[in-house]
Order: sequence, then structure tokens, then C-alpha cells
Amino acid sequence: MKKSYAVGELIEIIEYSPERAKPFCRVFGTCGGCQVQHLSYPAQLAWKSRLVRDALERIGGFAGVQVAPTVGMDEPRAYRNKMALVVERPNNRVAFGFYQMRSHAFVPIDACPVVLPQLDAEIVALRGAAEDPKLSSAFAQVKHVIARAGASTGESVTALTTNEPSPQLAAASADLAKRLPGSKGLSNSFSPPSANAILGRKQRLLWGESEMEERIALPGGSHVRYRVSAASFFQINSAMVGRLFEKLAQLPKPRSVLDLYCGAGTFSIWFALGGATVTGIEENPEAIREARANAKLNGVAEKTKFLCGRVETLVGKPEGQALHAEVAFLDPPRKGSDVQTLDALTAARIPAIWYLSCNPATLARDLAHLRAAGYVLEETIPFDFFPQTGHVETLARVRRQDAA
Repeated sequence: MKKSYAVGELIEIIEYSPERAKPFCRVFGTCGGCQVQHLSYPAQLAWKSRLVRDALERIGGFAGVQVAPTVGMDEPRAYRNKMALVVERPNNRVAFGFYQMRSHAFVPIDACPVVLPQLDAEIVALRGAAEDPKLSSAFAQVKHVIARAGASTGESVTALTTNEPSPQLAAASADLAKRLPGSKGLSNSFSPPSANAILGRKQRLLWGESEMEERIALPGGSHVRYRVSAASFFQINSAMVGRLFEKLAQLPKPRSVLDLYCGAGTFSIWFALGGATVTGIEENPEAIREARANAKLNGVAEKTKFLCGRVETLVGKPEGQALHAEVAFLDPPRKGSDVQTLDALTAARIPAIWYLSCNPATLARDLAHLRAAGYVLEETIPFDFFPQTGHVETLARVRRQDAA
């Protein structure tokens, strides 16, 4: 029993639902990575639309709200372009895995069917390296392995997290990197901010490059190019980013965009390629560096400006460009945006706000705040960026009531 909910344990299935599916991962139900593999994929999509509608009605007070069918994947497996492995040493042997649901209990794995094939192959390669007497010492201090791969390029970069810089890892880096499929670079992440942190506050490149390239196709045969590191904030489902781009392309093209929580410039660059002038704001200095480099890579450096700082601090200042934007695009973390940011946007009378959320509850809360400030909810579309899990990404568009 929890304060506001209870957790049930499955004892017996008396009658099987026609929507029940056979889980395809042997550690499903133990590993905390996926929660709904036992639900058929069409049922997952329908359920996620209901999740969003329920949050909007119950938390946001949007009675009778219309929520579009969830946009799904053609093949809802092998989609994640990033994985974060836990490293443990049961019986003095290095093992790789994930945490159990709602705990930090270790679940060893030898494969993961929801990560990209090259990342799945990297799990096998890491296990082989850890069992090789010539390389095993490299893992002596490693707590986590974070790897990212490009679905379109097959390139990958890997960061191994230790408490302190690891001389053993540095010495073995070249040999280890050669074992990892498509590896472009290997880094040592160290000095984690807490005992449970996956990434350290500092990164040291040990071999190759710190970034790999991903390309997302656009209509007409062109594509957007991104160079990102293992630690970057970048959407974990490249295919669904493409589906979201398709939806955005159907909307009127804004001439000026304020991109808040812009990360490595995923959406800033897309808007700029469509002709908009874009100001992106992000508090992570490494993400800002990548965003500027990605803008240059795509030939839109002159149409973009990236500011490093907290969104709630910069958005209301003149350099935040809120007064001049036709559209504010928000892609905040799970906690959502904040009153200070939302009030700055409404005070600037921005005609339209497009909000991409990974948490229906905080989305509903923030949309209710915007409604109270005179904005009307025009459209809500869930996107299945996280198949087989209980998470859903939602694009909500609101318009100022007196705006055309």
C-alpha cells in the first residue's frame, strides 16, 4: 500500500483477455524496462490514448476532450537508440543488466529485444570482453555502461561510468572499442553526482570520437543530421521522431520559433530547415554545444540562436525572444514546465504553444494553467515513442483565444 495507490501482485489468470499477448523477453515482469509486453500492440496504442484522455479530464479538467489515436510503429521492437546497463559482479564475475521494477535489485541479461540490433550485439560483445583475461580488468571499477547508436548509420558511442578516472579502462580502451559493433568512440564518465547516478559529471574521451551521427529522413529524400554523444539529451526512438516531423510538416509553417528545453537541437534544426528563425534554450552546456554544431552541420547556423541557462530564467528576458515568436515549442522533462515559464509565454502573448510531453499528468496540469490564461486546446496527439512500456509522448497544440 502506498499513500495514494496500491500495487497488486498477479496470482492467477482465470480468464485470458483477447488483448493479452505472450511476452517476447524472458525477463519480462522482473526487469523494470518494459511494463506492457503482455498487451497486444493495438491494445497498447488504444490504452495510451485513454491514458492521455483520462489525465486531461481528471487532472486538467478538460471535459469531453478529444484525443487522437496514438501514432504507433510498424515494428514495435528493436527501436531504442540508447541503453544504460548496470554492471554488477555476482560470484566475482562481471554481469550486465537492468534494475528490477520499483527497486535497485539487479536483473542480469544477455540480450534486450527493444534496443537497436547493434546495441543488442554490444551486450554480447561486452560480456565477451569482460570474460577475456586481457580485458577483464578494464571493468573492475565500472558501475554503468551507456551506449547510443544511430538507427540509420549503424554508428555507436559508449561511455563507461566509474567513481574516479580508471587507468585500467584507459589502457584497454582501444582493444575494447574494436569489439563493439560500429563503435566511433569510447569515453570514461566519472565523478557521479550521487550513488544512483548513471552518468558522471565529467567525461574523458579514451578512444575515437565522443559523438556518433544519426540521420532522420524528411519528405522528398532529404534528411536531418545529428551528431550526439552517449550522454546527450536526444529522443531515444529515431523512427518516431520522423513520424512527429511528418505531423509537424502538416501544420502552418511558423516564421519564428522559441524552442524551450531544446537539448541537442532536435526540433530547432527541423524548424530552421523549414525556414523559421529559431531561438533554443537549454540549461545543459554540452547540449548547447551540440545544438550549435548540429545547426552548422545542417546549414542553418544563421537561422538559429542557442542560449545556455535555465528556461524559467531566460524565457522572460529580451534575449529569450518570447515577444517575437509566433510559436513556442516546449519539450520539458517528466516534471513538466513551471509557472514562471508558462506565465512568461502568456505575458508575451505568443499566438501558439506546441507542447511535447512525456508525462500526461504534468501535461494536463500545464495545459490547465494555459487555459486559465486565455489559451484554447486545439489538438492532442499521442505518439508511441516507448512501445512495450507504460510511457507515452504527447503533442498538444494550444492557441491564444484572440489569435488567428
